[in-house]
Amino acid sequence: MLETGKPFLNFALKNQDGKQMKLGDFAGKWLVVYVYPKDDTPGCTIQGKSFTASKADFDAAGIRVVGVSADDVASHKNFCNKFAFTIDLLADPNAELLKAAGVGQTDYNGTKYWNRTSFVIDPKGNLRKVYEKVNPQGHEKVLLADIKEMQQG
Repeated sequence: MLETGKPFLNFALKNQDGKQMKLGDFAGKWLVVYVYPKDDTPGCTIQGKSFTASKADFDAAGIRVVGVSADDVASHKNFCNKFAFTIDLLADPNAELLKAAGVGQTDYNGTKYWNRTSFVIDPKGNLRKVYEKVNPQGHEKVLLADIKEMQQG
């Protein structure tokens, strides 16, 4: 797992619209990179809906939120369209960022899925906090409160 206080990985991944996004695009802002197992599954849908519903609160606090999974751009596009998500979902089909960030995997019915993990990155690009084995229900509230506290500290 990555070390807090150190620079986060300089990623370059495509979002649901095929637009490449990289760490530098978020310079000067707080960033949440949340890793989720699979598009259009129950927990991942809860999480996407929650981040979309609270997007205005994150925006007001100067925080950007992006989701990452090993699904491809087309899968992300369908997932976003189905549930009217207003957050970016980044495609990491080769799991380059997922592996480099040290995200673990869980075996479920013979298939490996990436563990639900969230990374908080400060405006200078440094990793401030890692949340592992995240509960999708209410996680956005925890993140918002924790980051607001970090912003004051």
